[in-house]
Amino acid sequence: MDIQETKLNGVLIFTPKVFDDERGYFFESFKEKLFAERGIDAKFVQDNISYSKKNTIRGLHYQVGEFAQGKLCQVVQGRVLDVAVDIRFGSPTFGKYVATELSDENHDQLWIPPGFAHGFSVLSDTATFHYKCTNYYDKASERAILFSDKTLGIDWNVTEPLVSPKDLEAPNFKDIGRDFDF
Repeated sequence: MDIQETKLNGVLIFTPKVFDDERGYFFESFKEKLFAERGIDAKFVQDNISYSKKNTIRGLHYQVGEFAQGKLCQVVQGRVLDVAVDIRFGSPTFGKYVATELSDENHDQLWIPPGFAHGFSVLSDTATFHYKCTNYYDKASERAILFSDKTLGIDWNVTEPLVSPKDLEAPNFKDIGRDFDF
């Protein structure tokens, strides 16, 4: 598996070695040893799957306190633009983001540790998105940032975004709480 660092310290792109033949393909989607070799002590406790239509934007979400989550994200079917935003106060990349395409063709995965907000937009007609979480979902610990926040300036690469009412009501980046320090 190839591991690529991003401009956000701790956010990594994993590209598995895919074995293709006339029957289809095989690859290892997670190997604890690779995380340990990178100094990541991640114990996954929950897997989530979402199915979305083209132009859907989900996010930017994160959890705080004892329920902060790391996420290992991948696309089972389709294509998405996956985004991580640094929300660690004092970080040299605070307020910066990384966006990478995840698809059922490239099989890439994005590792997003706690301290980052996460979202994605659907680029294909539909997409099935899978992510492993290092903590359980807790409604009281859930937070969000408005996907269209001008300060962040994220180009979601979609026209006429489909966004949930809850995500449309999320606060701007400048209004987030100081939940993570670098």
